This record gives sequence, C-alpha cells and structure tokens, in this order.
Amino acid sequence: MASDNREKQRGELLEKVVKIKRCSAVVKGGRRFSFAAMVVVGDGRGKVGWGYGKANEVPPSVEKAMKEGMRSLVEVPLDGGTIPHLVKGRFGAANVVLVPAGPGTGVIAGAAVRAVCEAAGIHDILTKSFGSNNPVPLVKATIEALRQLRPQIEVERLRGVTLS
Repeated sequence: MASDNREKQRGELLEKVVKIKRCSAVVKGGRRFSFAAMVVVGDGRGKVGWGYGKANEVPPSVEKAMKEGMRSLVEVPLDGGTIPHLVKGRFGAANVVLVPAGPGTGVIAGAAVRAVCEAAGIHDILTKSFGSNNPVPLVKATIEALRQLRPQIEVERLRGVTLS
C-alpha cells in the first residue's frame, strides 16, 4: 500500500493523489494485483471534489478517480483565504473540525485534509481530525464539512439580522 501525495495541473483543475491501495488476488499462475486510487480535484478558487477509481494499473485508476472527482465538484464559500466559520464534518468513524485562521497561518492539517483544503483554494485554516485516520473517510468528512459552510450574507438573510 503506497501513500502518495503527488499533484498535477490539468487545464484549470488541480489534482492531488491522496492514497493508492494495492489489492492482490491469488490465481493459478501467481498473484494478480489491482489498484485503487483516491484523488482530490479542485480549481483552487472554491470548488473541490473527490473521486475513487479502480483498475489493474496505477495510471488508469488515477485517471478514473480524476474523472469521478470532476463530476462531484462542490462549491465552497471562501472568506479571503480562509473559511467563514467553524464547521464539523463526519463520515463513518472519521470526524473533522475546520476552524478559520488569520492570514499567514497556513494550512495546519494532516495529509488527507490538507489535500482537500489546498485543492479548494483555502490558504489559512486550522483543522483537527478525530476517530479514523484512514484517508478515504477523512477526505469524505472534510468535503462534508465544507458542504455545510454558508457565507455571512446568506446567514444574515436566513436569520433576518445584520452582523457587523
């Protein structure tokens, strides 16, 4: 099982390989390997998605994951280089807390959460993950948290108040 954090620029989208898993099946002639790739795709300006692809070789699995990631893009409201408010995400046993940070803080996160934040274009954020440290549910929990974000203008409109 190789963990990889490569990144490529394809046209407008930024692609980050979070995890590559190798699976083997024992057959008559020996072992047959297959690969599964977890890829995070984003434009660096507030759109991010993830994809999971399986194939008999690594490059096709990454390609399949990237195509799936492009289909699952989510809009993330950004407040400068950070997020508008604290948010929690959960997927399975993985829990993620995302906290807005001041300019110059950087992305304080583990590898999986960092890949999602950087692909979304977040430059300053504090994160903490609880429970599972498996990158696959961590990526899904992070994107679930980012999906819950609301810009300040929308919150003011929903509550019928003005926050200054």
